[in-house]
Amino acid sequence: MAEAPAYDRIGTGYAGRRRADLRLQAPVHAALGPGRVLNVGAGPGSYEPGDRSVVAVEPSMVMIHQRAPGSAPVVRATAERLPFGDRSFDVAMAILTVHHWTDCAAGLDELTRVAPRRVVLTFDPDVHGSLWLMDYLPEITELDSQRVTPVTEVAERIGGTSTTVLPVPWDCVDGMTVAYWRRPEAYLDPGVRLGGSSLRQIGTSALHRGLGELERDLRTGRWHRRYAHLLELESLDCGLRIVVGEEGPQTAGSGP
Repeated sequence: MAEAPAYDRIGTGYAGRRRADLRLQAPVHAALGPGRVLNVGAGPGSYEPGDRSVVAVEPSMVMIHQRAPGSAPVVRATAERLPFGDRSFDVAMAILTVHHWTDCAAGLDELTRVAPRRVVLTFDPDVHGSLWLMDYLPEITELDSQRVTPVTEVAERIGGTSTTVLPVPWDCVDGMTVAYWRRPEAYLDPGVRLGGSSLRQIGTSALHRGLGELERDLRTGRWHRRYAHLLELESLDCGLRIVVGEEGPQTAGSGP
């Protein structure tokens, strides 16, 4: 870990905005199944199940320091080099993290090595890139083109057995970049933007330019003329996908 993890630079204030939304959490937890869980790229641990044994892996000290007291024990390590033996866990989970890994393929191979069941929450860059926000901030789409592994490749790498669309509710409490698809005014709030890694990575000048255009369109009513149909929706496919991979009986060892 010679190079500082991305979240050492962009993770400040993250935990306060990236709270688990129970409507997203329920299908993720259902996909986990029983047994001992390894949470890779765990961040502050928002989606870690509280009803089973969990070990978290996180490379960023900024994120580790935001974990709540009493949360699962955390090991500072990277997805690409997990410090655990083969089949040490029943299930490995990775929640909206694989696009931040230096070597996604290596990290997914490690998930497959340490657990017979894998649950990855990722996103489809094509669907993500079609959202209205990218009309104002196309730099996010450019960023995604450099870092996002296609869902089909994620599934192939972890022995995918199912891929499920996870719609985002209009009032999502998890402040990810796409959470405010029906609340455009929220993007003008610097505090709100703390939870969106893309918004913190594209550069200040691009952000100011795009949000300046959004502010003008909201003020003039142009945004509502273009996107009024969204205000009638309760949820929207913003590209989130739960990918599950599994093979054989669960034969986890006694631990790392």
